[in-house]
Parts: sequence; structure tokens; C-alpha cells
Amino acid sequence: MVVRLRAEVLDPQGVTIGKALEHLGYDNVASLRQGKVFDVELQTDDPAQAERELTAMAKALLANTVTETFEVRVLPESGDD
Repeated sequence: MVVRLRAEVLDPQGVTIGKALEHLGYDNVASLRQGKVFDVELQTDDPAQAERELTAMAKALLANTVTETFEVRVLPESGDD
């Protein structure tokens, strides 16, 4: 799940990171916004159920829906244990 600040919300941390990159010589960065990534492993084989549960988790706790947006991605099981 990826959580980002809404476009209309100021992102001072993103501005600071962008300026730091500029000072390091990366002068092609036009803008930068920071966000959060949550890797959540669920015990279900049903992608639709996983998406419903992750969406509920985001709305309940992981994202502040007043200031943030979120995107849920259900990935296939990799087979790696």
C-alpha cells in the first residue's frame, strides 16, 4: 500500500529532500513529494478479500484520509518463503 499526501497539502519534508538532492548535484529534480509504503502480508488466497481488508486498514489507521490518499496493490504470491 502506498500512502501519499494529497496534492493540495504542503509537503515540507519533500521540499527539504528535494533541496538536499539539489545540493548533492541532482539539479534535474523539478519537484519531490514523500510518502509511506506499507508491505502487508495477509493470510488469504482471495485477492478481492485482500483488497477489501487493506482498504479498510488504510481508512481505519494507515492513512489520514483528510490529508492523504492511498493506493492498494495486491500482488500475487511470490512462492518465496
